[in-house]
Amino acid sequence: MSSFFEVMIERNFSSAHQLRGYKGKCENLHGHNYKIEIFAKGAELNNIGLLIDFGDLKKAADEVVNYLDHRNINELPPFDEELNPSAENLAYFILEYLNSRIADERVCVHKVRCYETPTSVATYQIG
Repeated sequence: MSSFFEVMIERNFSSAHQLRGYKGKCENLHGHNYKIEIFAKGAELNNIGLLIDFGDLKKAADEVVNYLDHRNINELPPFDEELNPSAENLAYFILEYLNSRIADERVCVHKVRCYETPTSVATYQIG
């Protein structure tokens, strides 16, 4: 097993969604107070001993949170057509977005946990 450094930040947002194709209450428009945990990892620290500046990770996370916050997620690309706005797909979307913004040869976001409620969590992880 290889060793690596890991950092985590947490963000929160409130949004509405409805699950297309779902048979039950969640097919109706409803909202959640989401919590997301974002995990970045890498094997090497930079020249001042950081994996990634927390400020840089938070800035990228805030971009995606601002896109989703207080919105009907079903109206936002790619959730309007391509992806159903499940917690699993939100975790996937957030991880891919963040890696497009911060990944370099030393660090990548490798895991995102998306809490729809304090007891209902979906995780997307790579590597």
